[in-house]
Amino acid sequence: MEQTATPLPPKRRIRGGRILTIVVLILLFAAALFVWWRYYFTYSSGYRYGLLQKFSKRGNLFKTYEGEMILSSVKGNNNVPLASEKFYFSVTDAGVAQQMDNLQGHGVTVHYKQKNSPAFWRGDSEYIVDSVRTEQ
Repeated sequence: MEQTATPLPPKRRIRGGRILTIVVLILLFAAALFVWWRYYFTYSSGYRYGLLQKFSKRGNLFKTYEGEMILSSVKGNNNVPLASEKFYFSVTDAGVAQQMDNLQGHGVTVHYKQKNSPAFWRGDSEYIVDSVRTEQ
């Protein structure tokens, strides 16, 4: 008597695991893209000129450099500013921060990059100053 083994049916792959893996990867990619866009993408960049009024290092856990400039838009007699607005910014580079510390009360031109949102490790402002020069 000859015994024949009955073949087992082929194993079915579990598609749910593969689909779940793909969904998780897509969600991780979307989250990484959102974080990059929100905190690292440069929305705009440019220059601002004004009087460096205040510059300080502050923060509880993350110490950041914060400053404000007075931007004079209209000047009257004797070159006295009549209308002005304040420009609030953060500085991440220690070298630029040292320059700013020495230039308080002077007219300066700064180059800034505007991010979509401030980040707690980078400063309180969405404007990040990366260079400064003195104006006479």
